[in-house]
Amino acid sequence: MRRRVAILGATGSIGGQALDVISQHAEDFDVVALACGRQTSAAAALAAAYPSAELRIGGDASALAELVSASEPHLVVVATNGLVALPATIAALDGGAAVAIANKETIVAAGELVMAAARRAAEAARSTPLERLRPVDSEHSALWQCLNGEDPARVDQLWLTASGGPFRTWDVERIAAALPPDALNHPTWSMGAKITVDSASLVNKGLEAIEAQRLYGVPMERVKILVHPESVVHALVTYRDGSTIAQLASADMRGPIGYALGYPHRMDRLIPPVDLVARGSLSFAAPDLARFPGLATALAAGRSGVRATSALIAADDIAVGRFLAGECRFGAIPEILEATVGALEAGATPTSVESLLELHAEARAYAAALPIPEALRA
Repeated sequence: MRRRVAILGATGSIGGQALDVISQHAEDFDVVALACGRQTSAAAALAAAYPSAELRIGGDASALAELVSASEPHLVVVATNGLVALPATIAALDGGAAVAIANKETIVAAGELVMAAARRAAEAARSTPLERLRPVDSEHSALWQCLNGEDPARVDQLWLTASGGPFRTWDVERIAAALPPDALNHPTWSMGAKITVDSASLVNKGLEAIEAQRLYGVPMERVKILVHPESVVHALVTYRDGSTIAQLASADMRGPIGYALGYPHRMDRLIPPVDLVARGSLSFAAPDLARFPGLATALAAGRSGVRATSALIAADDIAVGRFLAGECRFGAIPEILEATVGALEAGATPTSVESLLELHAEARAYAAALPIPEALRA
């Protein structure tokens, strides 16, 4: 049976690569809906390439949810930024579609709401939450593959790897004084500006640790991070018997995208296999929280709870935006995160999409209003 696919964020990096994977297996998929943030030449090209698909340009969260419901997909690829696709994600799960999610903000900020929807969907489909909510991030796809067929109760630790980004060998003062061209010079991955800056601060890895805790139901203290500059090992799982299983692959997002689209079957070769002989050696180290304080704040938010992680997502979006706009130096990002999370983590836990989005808006406003210390102004 051909699967009907909707892609939210179709002109972004992940959306484009998902369409590339689909084009290589066109006999298996029908693209029925595409959503783009704004009208561009890329959006016009999609309209020409997929004339039978419903194309939505712009639109708010309600519009994306309506697009998903109206197009009746079997699978929705969520590759947007921020929380704009949160209602669409829940609508897709409640409507019986599987979701391949490449948007960590949705799971980090609204983890319990999304996971509750995944559990409802799994019960209705007599499946599993991970079959209904399929991770696309390379690290979470790797964890999913390492856990496949294993008893989750026997897991001791989940390990996420980080390349270390462009500042892996820089000292504290140099990192704090960095400007956008420095942060955007990632040594391994080609990504959008926001996620590239998050990778440079290692905040991205903190968000991924929170996401792993949500997806796999393990305590935060059992989610560990390793700096692995070669980016060959994407994740590892250590079991209670002392065994560790690792997933290795080329640094190419078409691999995890293809795994999510094709599950439970692996597609024919999408990426080149790892040549371990050519690699020669692989290295690992613990992250330095003194040089990357944003990671420390993110991990602490994960231990604190939903309000802290929701505030973290909002503050990070604002902080990175201020940095990329040339308003501040790199060292201002962790300061904005720490201040915003500290101000908003106490209080009632959001129990609905509406209350969570209200908290998100409050955190964004707080982070946007924070003054930049003179030493960190660009």
